[in-house]
Amino acid sequence: MTSPIEEAIFALLAEVAAGKSVSPEQVARAVDAEGWRRLLPQVRATAVGLARQGRLVITRHGKPADPEAFKGVYRLAVPPSE
Repeated sequence: MTSPIEEAIFALLAEVAAGKSVSPEQVARAVDAEGWRRLLPQVRATAVGLARQGRLVITRHGKPADPEAFKGVYRLAVPPSE
């Protein structure tokens, strides 16, 4: 069963051009436009889980980041096709 956050991540990624990314704030606002700030920790946790599964790439400064060790500002992207 997918969460609303996971659904929002993939819906937003489907709307951006190939190679582009979305911010965690965009995801949180898509789920709850009023209370989006309180969702940011859940967006991060969901993103880390999806990155561990290989379904998502977490980027920092445009480069893939280790989902276990990244800090600071990050973005979410579709994994590059093999």
